[in-house]
Amino acid sequence: MTAPRILVAEDQADIRDLIVLNLQGAGYEVQAVADGAAALASQAERASDLLVLDLMMPALDGLEVCKALRARGRATPILMLTAKATELDRVLGLELGADDYLTKPFSMAELLARVKALLRRAALLRAAQQEGGSGAAGGASGAAAVRNGELEILPARREVRVGGRSVELTALEFDLLLHFAAHPGRVFSRAQLLDAVWGYSHEGYEHTVTTHINRVRAKIEADPMRPRFVLTVRGAGYKMRDAPP
Repeated sequence: MTAPRILVAEDQADIRDLIVLNLQGAGYEVQAVADGAAALASQAERASDLLVLDLMMPALDGLEVCKALRARGRATPILMLTAKATELDRVLGLELGADDYLTKPFSMAELLARVKALLRRAALLRAAQQEGGSGAAGGASGAAAVRNGELEILPARREVRVGGRSVELTALEFDLLLHFAAHPGRVFSRAQLLDAVWGYSHEGYEHTVTTHINRVRAKIEADPMRPRFVLTVRGAGYKMRDAPP
């Protein structure tokens, strides 16, 4: 089995070398570059299985790289690294298509855990697409379809349909929507969703939940500003609407 290929784009040599050393120690094939332009060029030559992008880099920053790749239709998982503590920078990265982010300083154990989770979801999505709905890729989610009115989720195929129309979600977006749909009417706080879907519950990362919910709504709702499926419960969190009788 070929080891997953990870691109690390970080302009600080000491941090870049430490990340590369730890990823290689975990068994990954790693390519490292020092700026955003080199990161973008590398993906034109050979796509990676995951990108670790520093937010602030010369030539092109991580946000521009992320935006350019998503504009090309690339669904490669992206983990954004940022030394900035402002909320705006975190949200911008997620809105431009990053799947997750880590604020510096961070532990290598935490980075490896995030990388492993993102690769696992991407592998499930690829396997489901390759199996063509045979059910082998359903995993713990089970193969039974989950329905809520016009919304239909096929866990084994990792497929979502709204009114019969297929909706393309990222691996994380799919897991988030499936978690809601499996518990209609139940309210989840952002911290609970981080723990259940992302697999961690660290303070300061709640905005990744909000942004992913907004991205899901943009894809499944006729009017994302007036959602019918994933609802906001003020002061408490979010829920999937009760399933129609």
